Amino acid sequence: MALSEVIKTALDHIQYIAKTETVIGEPVKAGEVTLIPVSKVSVGFAAGGGAGKGGDGDGAGTGGGINVTPVAFISVCGDKVEVLSLEDSEPTLEKLLLSLAPEAIKSLSKYLKKKSDKASSQDKDTDGTKI
Repeated sequence: MALSEVIKTALDHIQYIAKTETVIGEPVKAGEVTLIPVSKVSVGFAAGGGAGKGGDGDGAGTGGGINVTPVAFISVCGDKVEVLSLEDSEPTLEKLLLSLAPEAIKSLSKYLKKKSDKASSQDKDTDGTKI
């Protein structure tokens, strides 16, 4: 099979899996409530080929992966519509560090400025002239 055919076949399969219905799933009725699953779809794909001289060495290959992660449900009950997130409401270490970053940078800048000012003042004589 030629590389272009392999790529086309792989992309056709990825397109089939990563369709809209995968992101917004089939509604599920539970009594008066309708739940609609919502997922995040991540896709990776690579392809390559080769050639050789004198009839030696010829090759082609593809690889790919799809990750489907449920992230929420849309709840519909009468006129009320809610999005119910499946993600942690607890702050993660990553979120905490990102939220503290601006303050940490500001504190570090102040510290470095004080250190620089102190070094500059030590380089001057008591009358303010540089040594």
